[in-house]
Parts: sequence; structure tokens; C-alpha cells
Amino acid sequence: MRLSHILPALGVALWLLTHSHATAAARVSGELQQWHKVTLSLDGPAAAEDATPNPFADYRLDVTFTHSSGTPKITVPGYFAADGKAGESSATKGSVWRANFSAPMTGGWTYTVSMVAGTDVAISGEAGQPVAGVHGQTGTFTVAASDKQAPDFRARGTLEYVGERFLKFAGDWSYFLKGGVDSPETLLGYADFDGTFRDVSRTNRPPAPHNPIPLPALDDGNGLHRYLPHVQDWRAGDPTWQGGKGKGLIGGLNYLASQGVNSVYFLTMNVNGDGRSAWPWADPWVRDRFDCSKLDQWEIVFQHMTKLGIMLHVVTQETENDHLLDRGELGRERKLYYRELIARFGHHLALNWNIGEENTQSTGEIVDMVRYLHGTDPYQHNIVIHTFPNQQDKVYTPLLGNNSLLTGASLQNHWDETHKRTLQWVNESARAGRPWVVANDEQGNASLGVPPDPGYRGFSGFAEEKNGRKYDLHDIRKHTLWGNLMAGGAGVEYYFGYQLLENDLVAEDWRSRDRSWDYCRIALEFFADEEVPFWEMSNANELIGNPGNNNDKYCLARAGDTYLVYLPEGGTSELDLAGTGGSFSVKWFNPREGGKLAHGSVRSVKGGGKVALGNPPADAAEDWLVVVRK
Repeated sequence: MRLSHILPALGVALWLLTHSHATAAARVSGELQQWHKVTLSLDGPAAAEDATPNPFADYRLDVTFTHSSGTPKITVPGYFAADGKAGESSATKGSVWRANFSAPMTGGWTYTVSMVAGTDVAISGEAGQPVAGVHGQTGTFTVAASDKQAPDFRARGTLEYVGERFLKFAGDWSYFLKGGVDSPETLLGYADFDGTFRDVSRTNRPPAPHNPIPLPALDDGNGLHRYLPHVQDWRAGDPTWQGGKGKGLIGGLNYLASQGVNSVYFLTMNVNGDGRSAWPWADPWVRDRFDCSKLDQWEIVFQHMTKLGIMLHVVTQETENDHLLDRGELGRERKLYYRELIARFGHHLALNWNIGEENTQSTGEIVDMVRYLHGTDPYQHNIVIHTFPNQQDKVYTPLLGNNSLLTGASLQNHWDETHKRTLQWVNESARAGRPWVVANDEQGNASLGVPPDPGYRGFSGFAEEKNGRKYDLHDIRKHTLWGNLMAGGAGVEYYFGYQLLENDLVAEDWRSRDRSWDYCRIALEFFADEEVPFWEMSNANELIGNPGNNNDKYCLARAGDTYLVYLPEGGTSELDLAGTGGSFSVKWFNPREGGKLAHGSVRSVKGGGKVALGNPPADAAEDWLVVVRK
């Protein structure tokens, strides 16, 4: 070993010898129920965010939780928690160390603590020096059944990738369809979080400077969110911190959940990016020192999301900064960043890791990053990547199958290309032997996306493209929402472009798209209420005379059993039932208003060949979904 490696290790060892501390037994807290958050707190070495040794790099805390049956055995990374109440105290130092755990089974559990010290031991893989009084601690606790009800994810279990096109809850075994919000990407650039500000001062740091975007619509004076329109949605008993902070964001999440929104997209790091207001560190340019109080406050929000049934879509970087950490490679900064995110937030049941918005890293860098995330996350949550519309073939193709551990694609494409693009990656990933979870998460280029409701603050209801073509929320419903679902996609998140009111960087009022949330909720409720086995269904446009997969009409089918035919402009269609026998019922669903299925002009058809589905019950020129079932 080189002397340069020996000296820092000796320094850590000497520090340990001269900074002895009294230790107490580990404390187990939280609701000791299946799928709930359980926290193990330890009295460990006194440290500080800016101390030497570095508490985020020079210690490695891992806790192994083993069920009394012997399996499963789950090892979770731990973290430095300052005084153990930093979200309230804003403390930067202390001696509390923690590990968060979600128990997948009821019954007895044993924990065993491993805590070692050494230079960069958190990520080096070296054995390290055991921390006396902490390393080797063990204990037991008992987990009861959860008392929660859906939509609370604690009633449903961990949302897992199971080698299929849809994520599945490990508790109730149901499959998940997403109807979510993509904006603002700067969700965590919130004035009520400690250490949060808009950093526009150091654009001369690597990588190449990216000019800050003015944010005049955020009128708090410093470019941060306050979500004041949603303070009214905060309810007594909802969480706050530091004497009532957080009501705007917590209220906004309440509103979204009330509209059926079940996923929220946000950046955990936009240093040198568009928003420049979200990062987990105490200083955005010192990327191995994390902000304990800010991360505690993020956790308060994330716990509320879990309670509401809102998935965390964690976007770890964006195109402007995907080479900021280690110049794009998997190095020290990136490993520490991902380990801290996993340690603090990996226990959340519905969590989607997105390794980059409009990502420009090399295939090798992506593969390495995904492998590290997959190997460090004890729950192995879904991992996706987002890239530019015209880069999808280049970026996604070499990641298919066994070429990477990627499990999904986060698509950005023009609103009326959603169906074709979703279908492309559903099919190509299946052919490669590792089906991806394919969602549409951004519509169009940065300027447009999903328009506000007609009449919102005087808005006409139409977004206008460069070529003069206009579109509205109904087009989004038809060709983005239903375009994805009828291609076998996993759902959507709606993006608000820069030319529109309440756009991606400054959005404060999610009521601006109230009717679009209604349409998402109506679609998801249809699949749930009608018990449609979408996870067993595949796109079958050829059965309705659309082999080119254009936007005229879509078909999703479980052959011989269930057929859905979506008609974006109403009218009627034939359906080829060749190779099937027996009688099928024909009913119609209204995707604009929801409700029960209704009869049209044809009530039943017989298998064996092409059949006419008839006309809808009313409003023949509007969009309808025909439900054909055995």
C-alpha cells in the first residue's frame, strides 16, 4: 500500500482512539408494522457536517435486518443524522447515526450493526476499522401487520420491478399505472427548506457554464417556491417543521392526491442547471458534505407522499449537469451522492430512480451508474433514464436486455408521438428479453407540454407550436394519456412548458391543470373499477385495421378474452375476432366524464371473424373507449 493511502487511514484510527464516546443501546423507533418506516438510531462518533473525519465518507454504517425465519436478510446503508432532530433544530453536528428500514414481513426481526472507519470507506469497499461500542451491536424487534388502507402505500407494499412491463406491489400484488405531474422539476427548490437558495453566482465552475434562466414569476425575491395557492389545502394534523413551515408544499401534495395524481417528478440536484435551487449538500460546490437538516425536511415531505399514495420519481441530475459529478463517470462524488440518497430515502415503498433528465452520458457511464444504484439499493427500485426525443434510438438501444440493469424508460416526445414511441420501446425491450416499464414523462420540447385549463388566468386553452398548429388538453388526453396506455405503457406525467402559465421552473399552482388531472384519474379508475387485466394485455392495432400504429384508433387486447378499442375522434370500428369463438359483450366507456359502461347500438358480437362494433351511446364525434369482453 502506498504511503499516501496509509497516512489518512492512520489519521482516522488516531482520531478514533482520541475521541472515545460512551455508547448506549440502539433505539428502534417508528410504527413497528409491515411496510412502515422503522428507524434504528445509534449513539456513535461525534461528528459535524464539516468535520474531519468526514462523517459522510470516512465512516460506513450498514445494518443487516434478518427475519426470524432466516430469510429475507436485508442490508441497508446508514447515515449521519447530526443531533437526531436536525429537521427541527437545523443542527449540523451531533452523534446520532441512523438506518431506515421497511420490513416486508411481519414477525420477529434481528438487526446487526456494522460501523467502520477509514478514508473514504463509505464507498471504497475496504474493510475499515471497527468503531468500538457501535460495530457489532445487535437486537430484536417484532413487526405487526399494517393498519393502513389504500391509497396509502403502506397498505400495498414495496412497488417492485418484476420482469414485466408494469411495476407490482409486493403487499397486495396489484399492478401500478401512473398518472402524475412532471412540473415543477424544481419541486425541492422550496423556501421552507433549510439551506435552500438559488445559486447563480458560480457559473465559472466545471462543466461549461450554463447561463441562469430568469425566474420573474417566482415573486418571493430569491427564485424559490412557496406554493402559496396551496396553503389552503393543508389540513390540521398534516406535517410541518420549525413552527409551521411546509404548509404550501404539503397542501399542494394534498391537492394532487385528491385529484388522483399518484406520482411526482422532481430533481434532487440541479446545480449549474435550469433551476439551480435543489441539492442535498450543505454547499452546492462541496459535494461530499451533506445538509442533515435539509434532508430531514425532505424526508418529512416524502413520508407524506407515501401516506397519500404518491410515488417519488427521483431525478438525480439533468442534462446541464450530468457531467458535473466526476466528469460524468462513476467516481467518488457520484457514489457518495447515490449512497446518501439511498440511505435516507431508499426505504420508501414507491420510488423510481431516474438517472438523468435529457441524459448525455456515454453508454459505459450509464451502465456503471445503474449497476451501482442497483447494487446499493437494498430494495432494488425501478431505474429509468430520460433523454432527448431524437436521441432515444442512440441512448436506449445499447442499454436493452442484459446490456444494463435498467428497468424502464422515461420518454420525452411530441404529444402526438406518444403512442408510437411507447409501443417501440415496449416491443424492443420485450424482444431483448428484459421488458421495460415505459412511461411518457415529458410532452414536446421545453417550450410547450400540457397546456393549462381553458379560462385559467385568462388562458385560451390552446398551445401553439412553431408551425402554427394548435392543440389543447383534449388532444393531450387522446394521444398522450390514452396513447401511452393503449400501447401497453405504464402511464404518464405531465410537463408544463416554458411558454405556458405555471411552467416547469415556476409552477406554484397545480390547479392550473385541474381538468387534465380529472382525465388521468378517470382513465386509471376505469382500469381499476372494471378490473381490466392490463398487465396481461398487449397492443393489437392490427385487429382494428391500424397496422401502421397511427393515431386514428388504438387497440389493447388479451386475445380471445378482452379487447379495448379507443376511438380518439369517435365514430366506429371493426374488430377482427378471427380465431376466437363464442359471444362477446360490447359496451362503451366515456373517457371525458367516466362513470359506468353504457350500451351502444351493438350489444354483443360473435367471434370467428371481423365484427362491427356499432356506434357510441351519444356524442358520436367525441372520443370513446369500446370494451369488448367474453
